[in-house]
This record gives sequence, structure tokens and C-alpha cells, in this order.
Amino acid sequence: MPQTADEPDAVAVRSWCSLALEALGREREAIDAINVYPVADGDTGTNLYLTVESAAAAVEAVFAAHATGTSVPSAADAVRAMAHGALIGARGNSGTILAQLLRGMAGVLAEGTGGDRMRLALDRAAAWAREAVAHPVEGTVLTVADRAAAAAAQAAPGADTAEVARAAYEGARAALDATPGQLPALARAGVVDAGGRGLVTLLGALVEAVSGRGPERPYETPVPFVPVGGDAECPAGDDGDGGGPAFEVIYLLEAGDEAVERLRARLDALGDSLVVVGGDGLWNVHVHVDDAGAAVEAGVEAGRPYRIRITHFAADRAHARPEPARRAVVVVVPGDGLAALCREAGATTVLARPGEPPASGELADAVRRAHAREVVLLPNDADLRHTAAAAAEQARAQGVRVAVIPTRAAVQGIAALAVHEPDRSFDEDVVAMTSAAGATRYAELAVAERQSWTTAGICQAGDILGLIDGDVAVIGQDVPGTARKVLDRMLAAGGELVTLVLGENTPPTLAEALEQHVRDGHLAVDTTTYRGGHQGAPLLIGVE
Repeated sequence: MPQTADEPDAVAVRSWCSLALEALGREREAIDAINVYPVADGDTGTNLYLTVESAAAAVEAVFAAHATGTSVPSAADAVRAMAHGALIGARGNSGTILAQLLRGMAGVLAEGTGGDRMRLALDRAAAWAREAVAHPVEGTVLTVADRAAAAAAQAAPGADTAEVARAAYEGARAALDATPGQLPALARAGVVDAGGRGLVTLLGALVEAVSGRGPERPYETPVPFVPVGGDAECPAGDDGDGGGPAFEVIYLLEAGDEAVERLRARLDALGDSLVVVGGDGLWNVHVHVDDAGAAVEAGVEAGRPYRIRITHFAADRAHARPEPARRAVVVVVPGDGLAALCREAGATTVLARPGEPPASGELADAVRRAHAREVVLLPNDADLRHTAAAAAEQARAQGVRVAVIPTRAAVQGIAALAVHEPDRSFDEDVVAMTSAAGATRYAELAVAERQSWTTAGICQAGDILGLIDGDVAVIGQDVPGTARKVLDRMLAAGGELVTLVLGENTPPTLAEALEQHVRDGHLAVDTTTYRGGHQGAPLLIGVE
């Protein structure tokens, strides 16, 4: 990308993400409306938006890390962050392919910029995306990406980045218009490919980011027509029989290359629409299957799957959706153990891995999945308050009544969920849940990564920090001793119930010892223990 005194390359990457997100936000519903392949579930635009939102958030995080200095990130840092963000946030078939397109571009642009690098970046993106799909089909986003790369390659010798980007955009436009003639499902519905339409939008944003002005011929998505005697929905397969696997399964996977190759073969035998993208030990796996459990088990055999999402297609294929429930609760949780606990209580959960906070689109998607007229949203993290508010606004725009309770920790969310009563009025329920959360003090144990000043004094790398209500209150040498001191400080102000949430590698004997410690010093206080799973912190504590 061109570098000038006014706009360094990293800023152009940031601008591209921002412009793409804005454009997809405008066109999301129109792209959803023409989504008929590989499954007519009307979510391609939404999935692309959520994927780009994750990419943009990752780029913003890189800029935030440089906020205290006078420099901006390097172009390499920015494009790598963009690709990584898209990989971990990829949604659906279209989002997964987009993540691979961005990864291919990032691998080239991280080594240099300019027109020739952009040609190579687009070529590699198209090639890598096609390789990631088990059975490529023409007339899809893969074809549009190929034609964009070919058009970029035909740009005049010596063309700068902006000229190459414009050539790619025009090539993608022409390829998109031709997709109905390549894919029968599109011809029957009278639409262009939805994924390809999204790629054209992204390339249009790229043109504006590197040149300062948008494409001269903006693309407008045509309104799909419904053929006489039929409808616009088409099957996942090519034969038009309306069949196809029942589930979409997506997960992130930590695994080596050889294990992933075996996984590809196994998942290919289980279903269709298989796309596996990533590398360097981290992958995003997408497949449509009838046996969702087998697809997840295959991931467990290959490595460590997480952020597992399973979507059932049957309701959409039958043109029927269940009547919305009156009220639901959406909870952000730090570990899979608490996620299972909250699901048992009837809540819809969003998993927040350490260093990977959910974006507003992911929270809004969870509100939509809850399928209720009224939703209580528990962010369980002070840093997510603005994200939760943005998600609530998105949901309200779709007619859902949403209340965000400003829970700052998972134990506050547990307390709020415990008093949730869907049969009382919405306002009364929100007040009761807010009161329960507010009456719960929270703490967590963390391991100091480096020497630093804290509110409790100077800590050294490896020290155990006891944080109460977000501030360091205790510095200790081991988890049990620090936990006891934290409990004593919290219970000095009174309390009726202690909640302990153990991390994945925390031995259960710690809970037994802490329960005994509470009984010895506070006879009237009860203690409840949960396994939090892979949550980052070795111990979370709540005192109500």
C-alpha cells in the first residue's frame, strides 16, 4: 500500500478495515437476502460483517498498544493483526473463506508494499482460498477472487497500489455479474453469489483506503426475484433436491499440520462445505454435517478445539421458526466450565478467551440466537461495557428489548442469573438481577508477568496477585496462601455466600482447603464451588 507522510501503510490497513466494516454494515441485509448457496440460510452478509469486525478489532488493538508512543504500528504488524483477527472471528462458510483470503494477502504485504506486492497479494489470496475449500465450486466467491487477481495482474506495468486495487475491483465486478451463468442455484434464484458480492464490497473499500476515493462505479446488489412456481431458496448441494446436512459446525483448532491433514480427510467423509483455514498451529474449521458430535470429536482427536459453534439448518429449510420466547439471558463467560453451567440454567453463552474479548457483533448474534422478545445481557467484564451497549443497540434496532446489567466479573453474572425469574415483569427481573450482581464483591488470582508497581506494592515476575474489585490487594508467593488472605479481606466486611470458580489446572484440593478455611473463621457463611475450565485465572472468588 502506498506510504505517504500523511498516511502510513498501517493507517491504510486500519482505514481499509473501517471502510469495509462500514460498507458491510450498510449492505449486510441485502447480501443476506441473496444468500442461496451453499445453504439458503440468509446469513452471508452477517457472517462477513462479523468476520471483518473481528479483523478490525485486532487492528485497533495493535494501534492501542502504540497509543503511549509517538509512532504507529508497522504495516506488517497491522496486516498480520487483520488476518489473525479474521481467523479467530470467522463466521460461516463465507467468513472462513474471507479469513483465508486476508491471510494470503497479509503474508505478502507484511514483506513490503506497492503495486507489484498488491498483485502478488491478491494472487496468493485467491490461490490459498481455493486450496482451503475441499471441493471448490465455480460461480462462487472463489471465482470472483480468481478474476480479481487476474485483473490485477493485467494492470499496466509500474501501476501503483491504487491502480492495481481498482483493476482488481473491476475484475471482481465483472466476475460477480457472471456467477448466475456458472452456478444453477444462482440462476434459479435470479441472484449473484452472496459471498462474491461481499468480496466486491471489500475490494471497493480497499480502493477507497489506498486512493482516498471510492470506486467510480459502485456496485448495487440487485433485488432477488422469485421464479414462478418456486422460491429463492436453494439446497446446499448442486442437484436442487432441497437436501443437505443438518448442521453447520465451526471451531478454532490448535493442532499441527499433519493432524489437520488427517482431520480434513475425516471431515470430508462426514459432510460437505468443508473449509479449513489457518496455519502455524491455529486453524478455523468449518463443515456441514449430519453428525455434529462426530465433527467435534474429529477435532478433539486432531488437537484442541474451542469456540465451538453448532447451527441447525432444519428450521430454516422447513421455513419455520419457533415462536420467540418471552425472555432470555445472554452471558459472557471466561471458561467452558462456566459456559456449561450457564447453559444448564437456560442462558445463551458467549465464550471470552484470555486476550480474545468478543466483539459487539458476536454479542448481537448471541442475542439473536436467544430468539426472545426480551433479553438480559451480562457482559461480566468492565472492559466490555461499551461493546455490550453497542450490541444492545443493534438488537434493539431489530425489535428486541435488551437490558445490559453492568456485571464486571463472572461471579457477579452467576449471582444475577441465580435470581432470574422470567415470569415476573421485565423491569422487576432486571432490578432483581442488578441488585444481586451489585451485592457481589469479586476477586481473582493472577500470576504477575513482570516486575511492576501495584496498589499493594511492588510485585515480581511469578508472584501471585490477589485482585479485589479490580485492584491488586494482596501479593503472595503461592495460590493457597494468597487465596486465604483475599477471602479474609473480603469477608471482613461481611458475607453470606462465597463462590469459588477453579481454573482448568487448579487442583480440587484447593477448593476443599478454602471451604474449610471459611468454615473455621465464618460459621454462618456457605461456600459453593464450580469448575471454570480453561478460563485464564487459576481462581475466581465471589462474596455475596
